[in-house]
Amino acid sequence: MIDIRLIRESPEVVRAGLSRRGTTSPETVDALVSLDERRRSILTQVETLKAKRNKASEEVARIKKERGDVTALTASLKAVSTDIKRLDRELGTVAVELEDALLQVPNLPLDEVPTGDASASEVVREWGKIADHAFTLLPHWDLGATLGILDLPRGARMTGSGFPVFVGKGARLVRALVAFMLDLHTQDHGYVEVAPPLLVNEAAARGTGQLPDLEGQMYVTTDGLFLVPTAEVPVTNLHAGEILSADELPKKYAAYTPCFRREAGAHGKDTRGILRVHQFDKVELVQITRPEDSPADHEALLCHAEEVLRRLELPYRVVVLATGDLGFASAKTYDVEVWAAGVGAWLEVSSASTFTDFQARRANIRYRPAAGQKPMFVHTLNASGVALPRLIVALLENNQEPDGSVRIPGQLVPYFGEERLTPDGGS
Repeated sequence: MIDIRLIRESPEVVRAGLSRRGTTSPETVDALVSLDERRRSILTQVETLKAKRNKASEEVARIKKERGDVTALTASLKAVSTDIKRLDRELGTVAVELEDALLQVPNLPLDEVPTGDASASEVVREWGKIADHAFTLLPHWDLGATLGILDLPRGARMTGSGFPVFVGKGARLVRALVAFMLDLHTQDHGYVEVAPPLLVNEAAARGTGQLPDLEGQMYVTTDGLFLVPTAEVPVTNLHAGEILSADELPKKYAAYTPCFRREAGAHGKDTRGILRVHQFDKVELVQITRPEDSPADHEALLCHAEEVLRRLELPYRVVVLATGDLGFASAKTYDVEVWAAGVGAWLEVSSASTFTDFQARRANIRYRPAAGQKPMFVHTLNASGVALPRLIVALLENNQEPDGSVRIPGQLVPYFGEERLTPDGGS
């Protein structure tokens, strides 16, 4: 969440940042300032009355010691205590209102983020060459059926649309990609592998900003636990409520999990095949770092996601998102989009984001810069490293051959065990 001191001391800065997002009314800042002033006013009254009560208590003790009459003073002391209890209740109510209001406010975009809606997002760079094919390319849903590796009808029948089934060598391809990415990130990029829970509580989801903003997009159990929409949620919360030492940072974690999202295909877009699904596999990268290091760490994190596509020989581009396209908790996001030849489109496979101290404040993750110094909030970052469905789409569509087979990229062959997928060779 946004630091209340920033809102109190520089409300114009917060108004300008929220205005650039175009999603939150600047009047929201006025309401927050008003709540904060009310809370501080009540707190001042409480502290004044407590000081008065302490002084009166000392006076009562002195008079009793001298065997004097304390009747009037005791009555006054009782009235003060009653006022303190009333104000404490009022203070608690206002504090909750302020906390709830702050939880509704998105992060402020960094100054360098382009201002505007999605059309203002900018391509930063491109890598690889889009190949020319002398034959008619098939989309992945046809390729998957022909190769015997993807069964969409059975997934829809047993669960619903957006729940694909990978069969035979399709399942092996999923497993190979996960192993390849985890090895790359842990062995070459220095991440520590984590196998987190697939269910999180409300506090964890609130800590990373999924709640209250994205509650409608999450699957929730009858006992109030949420299926993870991304491993970002449990992995970032590994250090919720902790104070880390400076020499522990940065923390770098890689985690594979299935991910669950209700919103897939909600707008009637990209609903065919596995372009938008409710359940998918993903390798997630999370970094917890010092504030002064987070800009450089963000760029490095982006490169780690890009390396997956380079090693798999897939053309891609990097796009810096405009303010109107940022996620709720993000201060700056790069999307990595891979080219998929069969559908003729750029597909997002990773979002590399810096959240500055926004998530850390919500999850109370701090570090102590040096012995004896006051703890400070860390910065958190994450990126998909990368998500599988659209990666598989690009692998299949870009590497198809005239005979209907699909070439497996060289660096994936040791994990997959074969150099190509052939028609009806799924089992």
